[in-house]
Amino acid sequence: MRRIFFLLTIGLGGFITLIWLGVWQLQRLEWKEAILADIDARISAPAMALPANPEKDLHNYLPVEFTGTPTMAELRVLSSGTEAGTGYRVVSVWNVNERRILVDMGLLPLGDPNNGPRLIEQTVQGNMLWPDDAADKSPAPEGDLWFARDADAMAEALQAEPFMVVLRASSRPDPRLMTVPVNKSGIRNNHMEYAITWFMLAAVWAAMSAFFFYRTSKKDI
Repeated sequence: MRRIFFLLTIGLGGFITLIWLGVWQLQRLEWKEAILADIDARISAPAMALPANPEKDLHNYLPVEFTGTPTMAELRVLSSGTEAGTGYRVVSVWNVNERRILVDMGLLPLGDPNNGPRLIEQTVQGNMLWPDDAADKSPAPEGDLWFARDADAMAEALQAEPFMVVLRASSRPDPRLMTVPVNKSGIRNNHMEYAITWFMLAAVWAAMSAFFFYRTSKKDI
């Protein structure tokens, strides 16, 4: 009898715990979808002037428009899996009035010659971003070749403000590059898969518990 009670306790306890974890992941899914909807609304909002004092909490993903000139100061970030393919994301310093702004200008395909930026004043639209791209897990930069976008470190290296504007459109596009505009596709949202996994584990746990309970009860009869 004690063995049956023990199996019943373990079986119900494990089943309830696994079901709770699945429900928790569904709640996380609802939370994440609300965040993604907010990000999507920010990305697609009308473009504004570049804020005088940008703040990540207020201005991340904010669409902006400004007129400036790219400089010769730029870094390349080895990137794969972008919508434009694999290559080097070119992060350049722009002179915007008396400010130095980092602009992620787009992707330079592998093997293409780097002929340098077009030093032409132009009006651009893009989205403000504070990326770190798991920089702490990436190799250290090798000269002007980086392996992750890190707004703070790149700004320090290029003596610019510590954020980026990811280019969406330009009045004088750089023919070297393919733009990679900001979107939410790179933000992971696996909570539904996690919830299904927990519910499937709960079903397996229930089946195994019922089997052991049945075998144990028959032995005790």
